[in-house]
Amino acid sequence: MLMLGIDTSGKTASAALYEDGIMLGQTSVYTSKTHSQVILPMVKKIMSDCGRELSQLTDISVSSGPGSYTGIRIGIAAVKAMSFALDIPCYAVSSLEGLAYNCGFIGYICPVMKARKDLVYTALYRTDKDKLVRCTDEKIISMTELDGILSEINESVMITGDGAEVFCDEFKNAKYVLSPVHLRLQSGSGICIAALHHTPQTADEIEASYLQLVKAEKDLIKSGHC
Repeated sequence: MLMLGIDTSGKTASAALYEDGIMLGQTSVYTSKTHSQVILPMVKKIMSDCGRELSQLTDISVSSGPGSYTGIRIGIAAVKAMSFALDIPCYAVSSLEGLAYNCGFIGYICPVMKARKDLVYTALYRTDKDKLVRCTDEKIISMTELDGILSEINESVMITGDGAEVFCDEFKNAKYVLSPVHLRLQSGSGICIAALHHTPQTADEIEASYLQLVKAEKDLIKSGHC
């Protein structure tokens, strides 16, 4: 299996290449440019650096959200195009799950991604042998609500994601373990690792998961046409 993993759900655009469960390479860029400007050049570069051709890919995985509306759409569109062109299966992976797999922590892991205003995207995972099990639904909630949920757990919880440091600073709890800074941003490798535990899909089946309505949907509801 030669799998490409892409994550464009946050400020970081990332691509990773895995072969039979071993990471051949990864490149990530925290950029002010739109992901449409950087992701395909990144894919071409990582394939070249690893001495592989796009035609050799057997699988492709992508973050399906939550996160940046535009970033998610760009990543999914790129993966769908490659899946169609190469006639290979693809995998849609939650950006929260990808962050959790980044950590390599044994126990509970809680990704905290900044959303709008004082809200965060989050879910709780725990390790089960070589995979992660999601313990809660993915949510968009306040940090106060999240602290209330995590306070019920009588074990250490690793907090990761771009909202992790703010959360741990505001809610000081000996149970909260802040993940290393280099593991808090989205990565293609986390998406690849998570995808190994998912069922492959066709390009037509891949859908975004925003967890909240996009502006156009909100406007439609306000207008009374939905």
